[in-house]
Amino acid sequence: MITVRFLMLVCGPVEPAAAPAGQAVAQWVTMMDRRGARVTGGELAPETEAVAVRVRDGERQVSEGVFLETKGALLGFDLLECQDMAEAIELVAAHPLVSRCTLEIRPFED
Repeated sequence: MITVRFLMLVCGPVEPAAAPAGQAVAQWVTMMDRRGARVTGGELAPETEAVAVRVRDGERQVSEGVFLETKGALLGFDLLECQDMAEAIELVAAHPLVSRCTLEIRPFED
């Protein structure tokens, strides 16, 4: 069976209390793992621990904090293997954070 890999980005509010869903997310992860659809994933450290790295004119620039200025935050990710985008949408729609956050899906080749 041919599968496509999809990166699912969990984007949500910056406020810490607005994002966690603990047990419900753990159950979704277990279900995806059993199904063989989830390759890896996890929650990201807070934006305060981010570092942005660039090289401009041959000089490395390192900045503390996130690069993109947005109203929300990148909270986590999962790498999924699905038959197609339709299956990826079906699996992501079952994620418990989908009612509070935006879950973005992008296909990619490795």
